Amino acid sequence: MNKRKIVFISIAFVAIIYTIYSYFSPSNDGKIYLTTKVTKGNFINEVVTSGEAQSTSLKKINGPENLRKFRLREIKIQDLVPEGTIVKKGDYVGRLDPSDVNEQIIDARLNLEGAEAKYTQQQLDTTLSLKQERNALKDLSFNMEETKLELKQSTYEPPATIKKLENNLEKLVRDFNEKKENYKIKKRQANAKMVEVGTRVSKIRKELENLLDLLKSFTIYSNGNGMITYIREWNGAKKKVGSSISPWDPSIASLPDLTKMESKTYANEVDIRKIKKGLPVKVGFDAFPDVELNGVVTDVANVGENKRGSDIKVFQVLIKLTESDTNIRPGMTTSNRILTFEKKDVLSIPLEAVFSKDSITYVYTKAGFSINKKEVKIGNANNDAVIIEKGLTENDIVYLNKPEGLEKEKIITLN
Repeated sequence: MNKRKIVFISIAFVAIIYTIYSYFSPSNDGKIYLTTKVTKGNFINEVVTSGEAQSTSLKKINGPENLRKFRLREIKIQDLVPEGTIVKKGDYVGRLDPSDVNEQIIDARLNLEGAEAKYTQQQLDTTLSLKQERNALKDLSFNMEETKLELKQSTYEPPATIKKLENNLEKLVRDFNEKKENYKIKKRQANAKMVEVGTRVSKIRKELENLLDLLKSFTIYSNGNGMITYIREWNGAKKKVGSSISPWDPSIASLPDLTKMESKTYANEVDIRKIKKGLPVKVGFDAFPDVELNGVVTDVANVGENKRGSDIKVFQVLIKLTESDTNIRPGMTTSNRILTFEKKDVLSIPLEAVFSKDSITYVYTKAGFSINKKEVKIGNANNDAVIIEKGLTENDIVYLNKPEGLEKEKIITLN
């Protein structure tokens, strides 16, 4: 066979192959079709959320706890060490605004001065009054002695004179005894009055001492060793300089236990149905991309709450870290991959390869030079892929986008 004949036969063979391929393949008009193989392996479904690291065990650093006693409702934080500061027990943490306490101290000092002046005045009045009473008793006592002497010397006087002296003496004795009783009563009254004004002085002095002690407690020191973290208020904002403490919540900072950490996150209404206590979690940290710790779901909220700035309902999920890392700090942003489903040695394909019509789920598979529409039975799905329970085998090639010209092709159903 000469070379010319071989060339003609080759060209004819290629033309026949091209004709067959063109006949059995849909016209794509230059369109590119993406394909992928059916893979076999472990299939997982994860819910991915972002959250915040926090300690499950912390010691609060509080301001004065007796603010209500001094009628103080809201006290502003005047100074606070930066969050993340490492402190030891007794180290300075912050200071509260003393303005309201200083006003009460000034009032207490003025009240104390007035009470002490009143005490001194009462003391002088009492001394003078009792001195006058004692002098009156002495005068009566002298008059009684003089009358007794006159009565003694009146032995030879007329009976009327003697009787008169006896009556005078009896009257003086009666006046003396009455004056003596009055003196005792007035002394008790003076003592009671002195006790009253003295008690007021002591009370105001004690209030002043308490206020001065309270003022000292406005400088806050650490009650333990650790790293300072800021306390969150009811609205989620952190307490900082300019924030306030109250008698009901006197805390200004905390010392978390960094060996007992958790991730607080929120899931939407769709994903929350998949999340249950005990599910394993992989927790990553934006600040340390190379760090990934194991965790477990410990709490799933039953009631949703509105996401801030939106009407979307979210549900709180708490994830306990079962491992620890010295680099992790409260407040760090976390990425949480919650494993909700896992099945081993199953077939799966991307979601884009699955189509449906009249409740029949099917795929486009490559069969030599042609394309078949084939029914499949699917199982669980995640955000990227779906399990194929029946209809395909490993390494089968499926199309990720719908080939044109095959809409009316019959679907090959499952047996």
